[in-house]
Amino acid sequence: MVSALIQGILMGSIYGLIALGLTLIFGIMKVINFAHGALLMLAMFIGYYSATVLGLPTYLTLIVVVPLMFIVGFVVNKFLIQPVMKKESDVREPIGALLLTAAMAIVLENGSLGLFGTDYKTLQPAFARESIEFGSAIITLPKLYGFILCIAVTTVFYFFLHRTEIGRKIRAVGQDRNAARLMGINVERTFNIAFGVGTALLGTAAVALIPFYNIHPTIGTTFGTMAFVTVVLGGLGSIPGAIVGGLLIGVVESVSSLFVPYTLSPMIVLYGFLIFMFFKPSGLFGSPHDW
Repeated sequence: MVSALIQGILMGSIYGLIALGLTLIFGIMKVINFAHGALLMLAMFIGYYSATVLGLPTYLTLIVVVPLMFIVGFVVNKFLIQPVMKKESDVREPIGALLLTAAMAIVLENGSLGLFGTDYKTLQPAFARESIEFGSAIITLPKLYGFILCIAVTTVFYFFLHRTEIGRKIRAVGQDRNAARLMGINVERTFNIAFGVGTALLGTAAVALIPFYNIHPTIGTTFGTMAFVTVVLGGLGSIPGAIVGGLLIGVVESVSSLFVPYTLSPMIVLYGFLIFMFFKPSGLFGSPHDW
């Protein structure tokens, strides 16, 4: 049980980091990014080839993955999502951006199948099979390093939002974009940066995953679904909710695997999520009046 709890916390921190980028984008832009999982898959492939082709150590691939994913997010929002949002600015139920991101997920996934093939790719650094004992618990080093990376990135992200000028602009736009525009903030540029930052956060989660996860073009489906569950569980647009929700899902998934086959543990998570939503639809930290 102790091992399951620890493993759940370690894995849950990565779930939280994946959801952090998604909740940032939704909280600022009110856009549901259905391509989030596909972008995670793209980041994992970039990290894999940065390590195998460029010869970079596993976690040093961050210097390639994070800037590239920021650029991808910035460009996608500027040239694809923003034009659609402008066209639908007066539409009562704008769903164009939602459909666009869903289509982008299909394009990325199928493009990756054609480009990278269907074979699973595995990155096996020297520490991949190493572990340490913590009392009666055994902790694998890749998950421990991933947990440390997630804590470091989340801390940096917190200071970025609260201690930098662009971070304050992002929070202002998220609270009231019209008031922010009246105060002289370039709302569209802030949207581009927020989408880029959210995608860059996804890149850090991808680097945390590649030492112990097989990489293939459909991996984004699994983590994308879990990211949406995490965001809704924590509360739409709530950054603390994304972290706490990720940790809860990781623990439930890990502990439930002690009592049911591991392949059924995601089902336990989803059923538990549905039951929780029945009693508190706004999530852990969401307000029932926000949406």
